[in-house]
Order: sequence, then C-alpha cells, then structure tokens
Amino acid sequence: MIDKEISELRRRFRTDRTAITHIYGCYVNSFGEILAEFDESLAMLPADEQEKYLELLKKALSGTMGRTLSDLSFTTAQVQSGEEHELLMKLRQERLGVAETRHTLYEKIAGSLKLAECSYLILLAADVYDVPFRGKDGVFHDDSGETQFSYLVCSICPVKETRPGLRYDAAGQTFRTQGVDWVAGSPELGFLFPAFDDRAANLYGALLYNRSRDCGYDEFINAVFHTRPPMAIDVQKDTFRDVLVETLNDECSPRVIQTVHAQLREMTATHKEARSPEPLTVSCGEVSRILEHTGISEPRMAAFRVKYEEAFGVDTELPPQNLLNTAQLEYKTPDVIIKVNPDRQDLIQVREIGGVRCVVIAADEGIEINGVNVV
Repeated sequence: MIDKEISELRRRFRTDRTAITHIYGCYVNSFGEILAEFDESLAMLPADEQEKYLELLKKALSGTMGRTLSDLSFTTAQVQSGEEHELLMKLRQERLGVAETRHTLYEKIAGSLKLAECSYLILLAADVYDVPFRGKDGVFHDDSGETQFSYLVCSICPVKETRPGLRYDAAGQTFRTQGVDWVAGSPELGFLFPAFDDRAANLYGALLYNRSRDCGYDEFINAVFHTRPPMAIDVQKDTFRDVLVETLNDECSPRVIQTVHAQLREMTATHKEARSPEPLTVSCGEVSRILEHTGISEPRMAAFRVKYEEAFGVDTELPPQNLLNTAQLEYKTPDVIIKVNPDRQDLIQVREIGGVRCVVIAADEGIEINGVNVV
C-alpha cells in the first residue's frame, strides 16, 4: 500500500462517513487470559464514545509506510488453503458478525501476544467503502464509484492503571479523591485486511501497524498471518552494513560508501521533486549497479547479491533511508565523530600522511571549537 491510499481510508473513521455498524472487542489480561468479549452497536453509543472507538481504530492506520506501517504478503498456497488466511476471509465475509469466528481470532492473538506485562483491549470493526472514482486532477467523484472495498480493521490497545488523584466535583465546588481506574491507550499493534492496493482489495496482502520499532512481535505475526515478519528499520540498516562489510571485504573503501550514500540521496531528492504518490524503493539490482560503478570486482559483486537476497529476500525492495541514513553523513573512529553536511562530501578525504591513515577536512571557511572562532 502507499501513503495516499492509507490516508483515503483514514478519512472513513468519522461518524458521518463510516459504514461501521458494530464495535467488537475482547479484554485480555497480562497472563494471556480472555476476561471478556463484547459487541456494541455503534449507533447506540453516546457520541463521545463513538468518536473514541473510531479514533482508536483509525490509529491502527497511522504513521507512514516503512516505519509504523508495513505490507504483509500471503503466498498463493496460503490464499488457496492456508488456515490463517481462511480465518481472515471468513471474518471479512461475515463482517465480524459471528461470535464463534471472532473468538477464534481472539484466541490466536491472546495466545501469541504479550504487551510489556500489561493487559490489553482487542478492537475489531468491519467497513464497506464505496470507492469513488478519482480523476487525473485528483478530485473524487462520489457519484461515479463502481468498486466496493470490504475490509476489517483491528486495534490492540494496552490497558493501563491510572494513578489516584484529586478531581474537581462541580456540584460540591470542591476536589474529591479519584480512585484507580483502567484506561485503554493508543494501539500498540493493529492490522487491516485485505490490503487496499491501487484503490481495490488485494486478498494477497494485509497492512500491519506496529507503533514500537523495538518490538517485532514475530509470534503474533506468525499466529495471525503465518508470514515472514517485516524487518525493523534499525535492523535493516545494521543488516545492510553487515552485508557490505562481509562481502566487499577489503574493497569496502570510504569512496565506495560515499558513492552509495550520494546515489541513494540523489534518488531520494529526485523522487521528492517528482511528487510521485508511489513510495521510493530500491532493489538488489539497483544497489548492485551503484556498487559496480565504483569498480567493485565481479567476485565481490556476486557475493554481495547472494548475501543481500539471503538477508532481505529475493525481489525485496526497500526504501533507501532504510539502508543508509540519507539525511546525514557521519565519519567515526574510536575517539572521534565527524558529522558532515551530506551535500558537502567534497570537504572530506581519507589520506595516508606519513604512514598514518587520516581523515582530512577542508576548512577554508573557518573553524570553531566549542563556539570559539580560531585561525
């Protein structure tokens, strides 16, 4: 999915736009035990509760692709006969209306997910979106939609204990003690099924929301989707670095890394100027071509391609910023860190002077040390 499609769906989560009729939920304690399940008619709830439920569901589509949001893909075999995909399809077809089917999903989640030793709320809702036609000018035409997108959305929200305190009692015009309460916070995890690709249903995909980049929740993803978990951004960067070092070996020079960084940065800038709605991604082949232009030998290039595909998967495409931090350039030794404007790589050279390997910085425009100008 792309950010524009996600934004289009996010606009659905308003009481005057949604076709959601019921809010379904399940309360799970910190031991993974299901304590309660509920089915609420959205129309019968007070207006403020309607808005709060829709807000928590909407947050499962928040953030950006490649960070809090990730695509998950099902294989053809899974779509044809996979247990996990079959359950999601059944929930979608029933529009979550069968308690037994919902309970099966609740059990899968409760049996595979722990949220930092706290209890949590599972929220589910089903919506049907009459997708309007969008012209080349980007304007929606509500009277010309021919496609319906039927989907379900899930938010998993930690439930935390509030602190006791004083609250204002308007009737008595004084403050009274407020006891401990339990409140559902913003979702930690969530998903959308099926994916909304090219503004239509893609039964081979789902969208995963994960607020924390530190937790992969692999067990949850395996239980609910049985797919390969998306790799965290920091892990992708570390993995790419390791692949470069291990495969290029003594050919992994400062010039090579500078060139890769500059090329990825240029691709990012060009894509931004083009205002393309599609997110920018690079393949193993594109990164390989950049490396080839730096003069890396063929044996090293062959090793790089094999290791890259082993680490990230065959035909996997990743955002450039998930490989290298294109926003900054940093040179680091055990005792010194030098941060450079990425557009001024020309100021830095690595040379051997008197038998010592040195980082040389051009300083024609002056030098400051702790804010003091020096000559």
